[in-house]
Amino acid sequence: MYARRMDHLPPYLFARIDDMKDEKLRQGVDVIDLGVGDPDLPTPPHIVEALCTAARDPKNHHYPSYAGMLAYREAVAEWYQGRFGVRLDPKEEVLALIGSKEGIAHIAEAFVNPGEVVLAADPGYPVYKTSALFAEGRVHELPIRADDDFLPVLDDIPADVVRQAKLIFINYPNNPTAAVAPISFFEEVVEFAREHDIIVVHDNAYSEITFDGYRAPSFLEADGAMEVGIEMHSLSKTYNMTGWRVGMACGNPDIIAGLGRVKTNVDSGAFNAIQHAAITALTGPQDSVARACSIYQERRDVLVSGLSDIGFDVQAPKATFYVWAPVDDCMAFAAQLLDQAGIVATPGVGFGRNGEGFVRFAITRSIERIAEAVDRMRGLDL
Repeated sequence: MYARRMDHLPPYLFARIDDMKDEKLRQGVDVIDLGVGDPDLPTPPHIVEALCTAARDPKNHHYPSYAGMLAYREAVAEWYQGRFGVRLDPKEEVLALIGSKEGIAHIAEAFVNPGEVVLAADPGYPVYKTSALFAEGRVHELPIRADDDFLPVLDDIPADVVRQAKLIFINYPNNPTAAVAPISFFEEVVEFAREHDIIVVHDNAYSEITFDGYRAPSFLEADGAMEVGIEMHSLSKTYNMTGWRVGMACGNPDIIAGLGRVKTNVDSGAFNAIQHAAITALTGPQDSVARACSIYQERRDVLVSGLSDIGFDVQAPKATFYVWAPVDDCMAFAAQLLDQAGIVATPGVGFGRNGEGFVRFAITRSIERIAEAVDRMRGLDL
């Protein structure tokens, strides 16, 4: 019944985890979900109010622009200038997305021919690989390891693979490892892409979720980045708007145009009322972002301290709301946590084979629930 390409698609990890969690809930277990990275904090009220106001306006009830409202793209460009010092032409170098996941899923269809190679970190966000598979490209996994600060070693990519490569996905601050990258790494990627004529797609969804004074850079800050790539960004994590589905692609105008051509054929753009609310988020007060980071930092400290006391060799991340913890067998560990303690954690192998030996905890639950999860783990033979 299904097309053959479906045989190559893995079950979406988080859907499987939801099924396992739901079974425990049906059994009456009090489940503490530290699995999927969905903020539990509410969208700031001024953003919600902007949506309500815009939704009442009949002008916003029609088909939106495929590229996004110019006012929204201008707000994105203004935000990039203020946050990263990156200048963007809102008409040519910014594209509205229905969440960054949508852009990531479609970008390969614009540029990757059947059989061409997409370079993607392993472990990494699963949609990088499925993007390539939908375009009937081939995925070459770039191992990211603790010894290399979870940065891919570009010189290790075989020469024959590089010759066939069309696109590379990178992602810092990183999901799932929570690693961060210096601007020097982005500069290395730019040179690599220039030398081999490869398109760079940087997923920067977590740039605003940072701790201890760290500020994450944009790939577009690197010299020459606009010549070779684009950056996908999202309001989901920054403003607790995961369910709203709004984001942006920014960068090289030819790459933006290619992605835009795909989008005009597969969707009708983001609801204008949501774009109006997104403008309010980007141009309004940013104190809610600072408060959210403060809350996540407190949670991070409780979890990292608790795991360390139990005996885990964990590092406090500088960014994201994930803690990447080493274990002996990630699937067995995750199953034990759920079966014996009612705790959901994400096995690292779900992000790729090089994720074996790790689990990902999300700090998207209250301090009280995180502390309770640590207490439950103390009683297990881990």
